[in-house]
Amino acid sequence: MINQVTLVGRLTKDPEARKTAEGRSVLNVTVAVNRQFKNQQGQVDADFVLCKLWNKAADNTEKYCRKGSVVGITGRIQTRNYENDQGKRIYVTEVVAELIRFLDPKPQSEKDPAPEKEPVELPF
Repeated sequence: MINQVTLVGRLTKDPEARKTAEGRSVLNVTVAVNRQFKNQQGQVDADFVLCKLWNKAADNTEKYCRKGSVVGITGRIQTRNYENDQGKRIYVTEVVAELIRFLDPKPQSEKDPAPEKEPVELPF
């Protein structure tokens, strides 16, 4: 069986990693990925894909990326479910990243407030 997905898109908000009880870093981000065709109004729609990163990939993404950063993610699709506080079953589909690349170029001037970054490949 094959379960592999590759996405290139922009982060929808500034990433904020957190630590698990065991001390592992985990980061949930949403990546906006443009579709390859236009809708009836001539606009390009986007899909918003939930992605989960672990350990060094989570730490480096938090350090080097911000809202709007372009990233490439390769990983696998995973589904899970849980019961919320109201007793309703919630189903979640997400991409668990196995590789992330930062695709934004370095800032061209000192006026650019973005942190310096270059394409980085982070295998697990």
